[in-house]
Amino acid sequence: MGVTRLKRKDRRNKTVSRLEVQFLKLGRNIEQGSRSKESANSQLAKNNEVLAKIEAEAK
Repeated sequence: MGVTRLKRKDRRNKTVSRLEVQFLKLGRNIEQGSRSKESANSQLAKNNEVLAKIEAEAK
């Protein structure tokens, strides 16, 4: 039995779903664990610190 080619629609769905998964993985928050430990001087940490100060002043 020969290998069947995917129809254009199915090939597109395969590609789109692969890219979607990749996008979601990149957009996720940093997970808990030693390998994904966020450095203290990263921009995200600095932003969170500033936001925390603003929230504290607003209360």
